[in-house]
Amino acid sequence: MGNQRTLVMLEPPVRKMVKEIAKEEGVSISYICRDLIHKALEIMEDRYFDKLASEREKNFNWKKNGLTHEQVWEKKRK
Repeated sequence: MGNQRTLVMLEPPVRKMVKEIAKEEGVSISYICRDLIHKALEIMEDRYFDKLASEREKNFNWKKNGLTHEQVWEKKRK
């Protein structure tokens, strides 16, 4: 399955900004839109994993299960 086209409706001020960025970068408007969508998805993914890590951290027993910096690096050397 190759690349597929997707129609996106942009408000005039947003389209103007995207068009200006595309012109400055010397690329197409669709390329800039694709790039912006990729970046937005990365941010959403980061937020998801940050939330997941925060939830796990709340229930983690640092004294019972935690390792010191030295313990971690000692295990990596072996």
